[in-house]
Amino acid sequence: MTQTLRAPAFLPLFIAATFFAFPSQGMAQKPVQEQGEKFNTLLYYMNRMYVDSVDLDGLVETAIRGMLEELDPHSVYIPAEDLKQADEPLNGKFEGIGVRFNIMKDTIMVVSTIAGGPSEKLGIMAGDRIVEVDGEVVAGVGIRNKGVMEALKGPKGTHVEVGIRRGRSNDLLNFDIERDKIPIYSVDAHYMVNDKTAYVKINRFSKGTMDELNAALDALKEEGMKDLILDLQGNGGGMLNAAIDMGDEFLAGDRLIVYTDGRSFPREDRVADTEGRFEKGRLVVLVDGSSASASEIVSGAIQDWDRGLIVGRRTFGKGLVQRPVRLPDGSAVRLTVQQYFTPTGRCIQKPYEDGVDAYRREKYERFEKGELTSLDSLDLPDSLKYSTQILNRTVYGGGGILPDVFVPIDTSYNSVYFTDLLRRGLFNRAVLEYVDRNRKRLEKKLADRNDFITNHKLEQELLDGLIALGEEEAIPFVEEDWNTSFFAIDLRLKAILARTLFDTTAFYEVFNPINPVYRRALEVLEDGTYKDSGVGQD
Repeated sequence: MTQTLRAPAFLPLFIAATFFAFPSQGMAQKPVQEQGEKFNTLLYYMNRMYVDSVDLDGLVETAIRGMLEELDPHSVYIPAEDLKQADEPLNGKFEGIGVRFNIMKDTIMVVSTIAGGPSEKLGIMAGDRIVEVDGEVVAGVGIRNKGVMEALKGPKGTHVEVGIRRGRSNDLLNFDIERDKIPIYSVDAHYMVNDKTAYVKINRFSKGTMDELNAALDALKEEGMKDLILDLQGNGGGMLNAAIDMGDEFLAGDRLIVYTDGRSFPREDRVADTEGRFEKGRLVVLVDGSSASASEIVSGAIQDWDRGLIVGRRTFGKGLVQRPVRLPDGSAVRLTVQQYFTPTGRCIQKPYEDGVDAYRREKYERFEKGELTSLDSLDLPDSLKYSTQILNRTVYGGGGILPDVFVPIDTSYNSVYFTDLLRRGLFNRAVLEYVDRNRKRLEKKLADRNDFITNHKLEQELLDGLIALGEEEAIPFVEEDWNTSFFAIDLRLKAILARTLFDTTAFYEVFNPINPVYRRALEVLEDGTYKDSGVGQD
C-alpha cells in the first residue's frame, strides 16, 4: 500500500529529515530497480576487473553528486561526517566553547565571544590569541579552520584546556573550559534609529529566529517603535516555518503567506493564523542579491499584500524546497521536492537550465549587465507580471523579488587599494591587533557606548596599523586611493572596533549610515514615498 506523506508540523525550507516509503511493486518502481541493477553491475565489474585498485566509496559519492547536479543547483549530497555541522545553523546551536575566530599570522585570534557562552563567562576576550589546546601548541604550525573546529568543538560537558596570550604579555593564561550548547543567533542587531523608527537585522532563519525577533520587537515597542526597518540583506534563508512565522508577525487575518507544490506533494497553503506583534505600523524591508529563499518568502508576502515597501536590489531567486533524505551510511541528500509560490502565484526561482556553474555565475553577471546600477537593464516580459492583492501594483516573478524602491550600488568610495585590503581581511586584523596592544586604555577611555558611536574619532595608530598590515601582505599604500576611500575605511574600522568593544548591534549603529539601502529606507519613511505608495493602509 502506498504511504501518504504528510508535512510535519515543523517544516523547514529543506523539510524535516524523513525516510521515504515507496511501493514495492508497480510500474513506477520498475525503472528505478532496473537502473539500480545497472549501476550495481557496473560497480561489481569495476571492483573485480579494473586495472588498478578502486575506491568504491569515492566513486559512488562522485556519481551521487553528478546525478544531483543534473537535477537542480539546490539538490545536494552531504557526507555523514559533515551532516551535523551542516544542520547547526538551522538548529540554531552547536556544542563548543563559544568563540568566533580568525586565523591571523598562523595564530587563532578570538574575534568575539558568544554572549552567554562558556568562554565569555570565563573572561576570554576579543583579541586573545589561542596558542595551546590541551597542552599542544597550535600557533605557528599551519593550523586551518577545520583543525580549530575539531580542537575546540565537542559534546556538552566535556572539557578543553586552552592557553592564551593577551596583549604584550608573554605570560600564558590558562583556561579550563567546559563545553556547552552554544546558540547561533539570528538577530544580529536591533535598536532605535530615532524616537519612532526601529531597525532589526536578521542573518538567517532557524529554530530560534522567532523567539529572538519577538524579544527584539517587545523591547523596541517599549522604546516607542512606530515604524520598522527589517534588514534581510545578505540573509540566505533557512527554515520555511521560520519564514512563515515571520510573515505571520506582519500580516493580519488569515492571509496566505506562501504555498508549496510539487509532483509528489500536493499544494499546501500556509496562512497567517496568529495575531502578530507588528501588524500595524509602517514597514520597510531591505534586500539585496544575497537575500534568498526564506528571505524571499517574507519579502514576497509583504509585497503581495501591500503591507510594506521592499527597498534595495533584486533578490537571489531561490524558490525550491528541499527535503533531507537519509542514506544507509548516515549521509544525506537534500532533494528538491517542491517549489514555493508567493500569495499572487509568483514562483521566483531563477532559471537553472544551463547548469550549476552558469546558475552560480548569474549573481555576478548582474553587475556586468548593469542591473546593480539601473533596473532599465532588465527586460521582463508581460508573462512575468502579477498584480498585488490590494492595490493592484505590478510585481514580477521569474527570478527573485524586485524591490518597490530600487537602490543602485554606491561606488563613490571604491578603489583598488580599499578592495585589496578588504579581500585580505585586514580590517579585522588591524582592529584586533590594535585592541590587543591597548586593551586597558581603550576599555577605560571608551566605556561610554553612546559617546563612542556618536563622537569617537579613530586614533592614527589604528589607521597606520592597517597600512602597515597592507604592506606586510604586499599591498603597497596608494595615497590617491586612500583619499578616495577614506570615509569608508574610517567608518569600517570604527564599526569593527565598536563590535569588538561592545557588541554586534554597535557595529550596525556605526556602519549603517554608509549603507545606501539603509539610508534610502529612512528617506522613504520621511520624504512621502511610503505614504504616496498607499501600502499598509488597510
